[in-house]
Amino acid sequence: MQALLFLLALLLPPEAGAEEIIGGTESKPHSRPYMAHLEITTERGFTASCGGFLIARDFVITAAHCKGREITVTLGAHDVSKKEPTQQKIKVKKQIVHPNYSFYSNLNDIMLLKLQRKAKQTPAVDTIPLPRPSDFIKPGKTCRAAGWGRTGVTEPTAEKLMEVKLRIMEKDACKHYPNYSYKLQVCVGSPRKINSAYRGDSGGPLLCAGVAHGVVSYGRGDAKPPAVFTRISSYVPWINSVINSE
Repeated sequence: MQALLFLLALLLPPEAGAEEIIGGTESKPHSRPYMAHLEITTERGFTASCGGFLIARDFVITAAHCKGREITVTLGAHDVSKKEPTQQKIKVKKQIVHPNYSFYSNLNDIMLLKLQRKAKQTPAVDTIPLPRPSDFIKPGKTCRAAGWGRTGVTEPTAEKLMEVKLRIMEKDACKHYPNYSYKLQVCVGSPRKINSAYRGDSGGPLLCAGVAHGVVSYGRGDAKPPAVFTRISSYVPWINSVINSE
């Protein structure tokens, strides 16, 4: 998002587009019951979409840059172009952006959504666990990202949930992003592969051994990996304090 070819992809305001999966495959329907699809009415009145994931029956995590005037969350979806019997649509009661979020540096790009009512847990709708504050996912690990974002730089967003395998990279792989912080972010995706999250996937999870370790945040406009994800373990105390206070 800074100058040149840097970040004009993942961290654009929602009306400009957020991220999608490139180089991935269609998920098995409802195999990721924590996935949330966000329909956003922006402050300017545009319609946009982001991803997210259910961590409690009435709380979803997404990216802070997905904030809008109004958000409706769809849980239990596979094909978001259809009204599936598994879907639960719930309006967001409160958008809680991390107090230190900066649009300019892209740091602390995380937001909690308090739902108007608790979701009903079903085989298609369930929560995902978070890491402990001390759990720093290590470089070399293979994780997955999932979302309904674009499947290519010039392709439309996906109707069906997609997922992709991504390698956790050393921090030096993201040194071209001027504000990258190893403590607060994860560098994800081998530059030798085309696999990546992209526009429309923002706010979705980085999934490592059944735990949500990251939130899709931003990357390059040409979608070349690696991309930057918010590191969830650094925010677990804040997440717990918000949930307990609400």
